Amino acid sequence: MALSDAQSRAAKPKSKPYKLFDTGGLYLLVTPAGGKLWRLKYRFDGKEKLLAIGAFPEVGISDARKKRNTAREKLDDGIDPAAERKEKKRASAVPSSLSFKAVALEWHENRKHEWTAAYAEQILSRLDADIFPKVGALPIRAITPKQVLDVLKEVEARGVLETNRRLKQYCSAIFRFGIASTYCEHDPVASLRGALKAPPRPKHHKALKRSQVGDFLLRLDGYDGDKETAHALSLALLTVVRTKELRSAEWTEFENTENAKQALWRVPADRMKMREEHLVPLSRQAVAVLNELKKITGHSRFLFPSGSREGVMSNNTMLFALYRLGFHGRTTTHGFRRLFSTEANEHGFDEDWVERQLAHDERDRVRGAYNAAQYLPQRRKLLQWWANELDALREGELKRLEKQSRSSG
Repeated sequence: MALSDAQSRAAKPKSKPYKLFDTGGLYLLVTPAGGKLWRLKYRFDGKEKLLAIGAFPEVGISDARKKRNTAREKLDDGIDPAAERKEKKRASAVPSSLSFKAVALEWHENRKHEWTAAYAEQILSRLDADIFPKVGALPIRAITPKQVLDVLKEVEARGVLETNRRLKQYCSAIFRFGIASTYCEHDPVASLRGALKAPPRPKHHKALKRSQVGDFLLRLDGYDGDKETAHALSLALLTVVRTKELRSAEWTEFENTENAKQALWRVPADRMKMREEHLVPLSRQAVAVLNELKKITGHSRFLFPSGSREGVMSNNTMLFALYRLGFHGRTTTHGFRRLFSTEANEHGFDEDWVERQLAHDERDRVRGAYNAAQYLPQRRKLLQWWANELDALREGELKRLEKQSRSSG
């Protein structure tokens, strides 16, 4: 039965708190001190919870029921009214005058463990030089797209378009960090799409055409230089990692090489461009190359040891081998990555799998933590397809040469 206004007024305190129930979970809690407090009992995610609605008679029974109904509507929408109130209270406690620079420094401190010390310093010096003097002291909540545009236009006028692109990225990341931290409500940089000059398109590393791959592989099979170098080129093509990541590879980074279905290479974070561990599933063909290489350098810490200062194969060793194979100016080891990307995308593989395998990462740290194993089963399938495709191109070229030889004979 619903509680009446008269019953609420007539309720007297007792030695212990007691409740006078209305409907829909609403009740009046009468305390020993004489207080009368409206409470709403409800369940959310299987747990019983309470929402304070106010004190009687300041909040009359009619208003208490309206607040109960509003809370019930939120529950119907999957919103916990008590948690929502707590978040709003926390947000209102954030100073409205919190400056862009203060938030930027907090963002930088929160992120700098992900970067090298030099890169972290570079980001801060760029912000100090071009952004903070103009908008650093402004409240982050109040900054407009026009104010950000004016700052970036000044940088653009100096002709340093790549630096300007990076500054725009930093500012957007700071605003998005501010949104997640309830320091501001929007990212004004998002409105600047197309308003600034784009930096020149980067020159791509030369890559083999599909029609040239078979010829390249046959030449590689017959390479008369160091076997380690030939194996390095094979692994660069089969794993599509960057040259730096391959040259310094250590035997301890490889797992389950006795089982090609589970074989894996863990490239440590300190050798990765994005400073995150990178997982490379190994195809049957890659495992076979590793097993052959192990007969030569398995006694060493590195896959490709050398007497150089670095202790590993030099940066130019594979490049000079490509020259020796007759591919000077036609491809680079980095071009293998471009070839793989082109072929995988043209054969309909998910772009996210391809990009993750290439360790291209434009991750948004606000949305969630990065996962090195992302798409690992799919990427294992992708790299095995790639190795099989290379075998097919080699075989196709061999048959073409045999047919050509028969017809000319």
